[in-house]
Amino acid sequence: MRSRLASSLFRAALRLRTLAAALCALPAVPGAAAADSGQDNLEDLFFGQAMYQAHQENHFDAIVSLDTELQQYRNLDEPGLDPFTAHLGQAEFSVGDLELSYRMHREAGRAIKAVLKGNVPQPVRNEAAYRLARIQYHKQQPRKALHALEMIEGRVPERVSADEQFLRARVYMELGRFEEAVELLDDLKGEESLDGFVEYNLGIALLKSEQSERGILELTSLGKRRSSDPAMQALYDKTNLLLGSHLMEADKLEMARPYFDRVNLDGPFSNRALLGAGWVEARVGRYDRALVPWKMLQERKVTNESVQEVMLAVPFAYGKLDVHSTAAINYGRALDIFGREVDTLTESIESIRKGKFLEALRRKEADQVTNWVVALRNLPGAPETHYLLDLMANNDYQEFLRNYRDLNDLFERNESWLDSLDAYEDIIRQRRAYYEPLLPELDRKFRKLDARIKLRIQQRDKFASRIERMLVSRRPEYLATADEQEARLRLRDMRRLFERGPRHYSEETEARVARLEGVLNWRLATEYDDRLTEAYKHLQELNEEIESLQTVYNGYVRSRQAATHSYVGYNGTIDRLRAQINNTQDRLDTLMARQGNMLEKLAIDELERRRAQLENYQIKARFALADSYDRANELQEQREDQRLIEQQSSQDSEATEGEALPQDNPPELEAPAEGEGEE
Repeated sequence: MRSRLASSLFRAALRLRTLAAALCALPAVPGAAAADSGQDNLEDLFFGQAMYQAHQENHFDAIVSLDTELQQYRNLDEPGLDPFTAHLGQAEFSVGDLELSYRMHREAGRAIKAVLKGNVPQPVRNEAAYRLARIQYHKQQPRKALHALEMIEGRVPERVSADEQFLRARVYMELGRFEEAVELLDDLKGEESLDGFVEYNLGIALLKSEQSERGILELTSLGKRRSSDPAMQALYDKTNLLLGSHLMEADKLEMARPYFDRVNLDGPFSNRALLGAGWVEARVGRYDRALVPWKMLQERKVTNESVQEVMLAVPFAYGKLDVHSTAAINYGRALDIFGREVDTLTESIESIRKGKFLEALRRKEADQVTNWVVALRNLPGAPETHYLLDLMANNDYQEFLRNYRDLNDLFERNESWLDSLDAYEDIIRQRRAYYEPLLPELDRKFRKLDARIKLRIQQRDKFASRIERMLVSRRPEYLATADEQEARLRLRDMRRLFERGPRHYSEETEARVARLEGVLNWRLATEYDDRLTEAYKHLQELNEEIESLQTVYNGYVRSRQAATHSYVGYNGTIDRLRAQINNTQDRLDTLMARQGNMLEKLAIDELERRRAQLENYQIKARFALADSYDRANELQEQREDQRLIEQQSSQDSEATEGEALPQDNPPELEAPAEGEGEE
């Protein structure tokens, strides 16, 4: 569903870009663009723009740009002349990668499968199979990923060789084939691009394959590393926490404590490490030493689950140390904190049910920082998100979150595109208002000019046909000047007059006419070649002038068409696009409602779980508090009794020191004499 929706939006974006290009091109104003292809081996600037958008993680814009370039490239008559040819293979792969980054797994899979079915070299086919396997792995389909990896034959391109082997090892681990994963990961040790990750996965694979000793050694070596890079240091801390927890569960307490101690106190795993370090000491009965990490953890953010657990662990340790009054004080403090947090969670649940959580997700302020999830809690009216951090860190929930935010982004893009359509319609209205009053007068003048041009063209064609005929047979009369033509006509009229009878002329007149005709014919005959050459030159000049006029004519026609096309014929396209976008908006509303409901339900379930846990902690704290008070009172009474006994003993000792002890028994204690008592 998401892929189909995104695909339709891509097509709409492509049409909008085409429409924008058509409307933004001013009629009768030619433009030119030049690209510098010698910098950083970039041959096509449009491809560079798409890659720039990809590096900025604007995957939607990058996909639209690449799809547009690929479609235009495939429609070219001679695509080999386009500079985009130099980036064609990379562009086809990049579309699949970007669609994968945009979580369009289905579209990315189709694009890569098209490469696999094409007539491409085997290394390219192998790289496509690797990329398809990566898509399947991201979709949590390890068996399909393994099937794609098995399509690889021969050499894999060097740039993805290590990644392909690492992916294969992780697929084996997902399928429970840990021994095979160990072999692959052993070969990858020393690969700089995967440094740390290979050792981590290798250690886990060794532990799962019942090679615990070697696995512990591998993870121990990794956990001893230190890095200034927070991401790498987090990996090392996670390794130490994993080993410490594993050894503690195996009841190897003395071995577990050093791993907890190696975890960075400022890292994301420090709370769990401090809690684990304390429990290691507590389980061997060293409660005084357990208090050292626990007291440190107790002062941290109370919304953390480890901190809440240690709120009960600290007074528990004090109780074991028979410091029940301190234990009671800490239990009381824990009760106060738990009560406040329960109220906060209740308010957050109500806030989410009112839609505040989804409203916070849609706010643009959250996009101003990299860790936008944490920034949500700083937005006014947003629910408490400290308790949702672990949930939001979950891969599935992250997928839901990204989908929701992408749907919201598409919705806002559609709103922007609808505004753009209104802007295009305004441009069309302005162009119509500008050109329509001008065109009728221009058309009237153009029709006059067109008639004159056509007349001149007809005259030129007639003159050219005459010259062509004169090249075959001599026709001197065609080359006569205007005066000579007039003279010939007058002489011809006089000849007609002579034919009517002798009374209309004299012999002298006839002789003069004959002489004039001879002179005229002589001139035309003797100058025929020169005149023909000159006429041919004039014809060539006339052709040039007519070509110039034709260029002006064609330019006007094009300008006239461009002016008309700048506001005619767009209404249907705009109406279709508006209907398509409005239909998409309805679908987006439905999808966002479903996705938002799922996010709210998961968030509420998580908050209710944490609230139930805190309420359970409250019950335990109350009973423990009462027990601590009883034990403290009992201990106090015992100490008071002991103090009184010691005080009485001291007084008795002082009294006996001041008087002598009697040497004889009192009379009443003497034994009776013989005969006394007898009657």
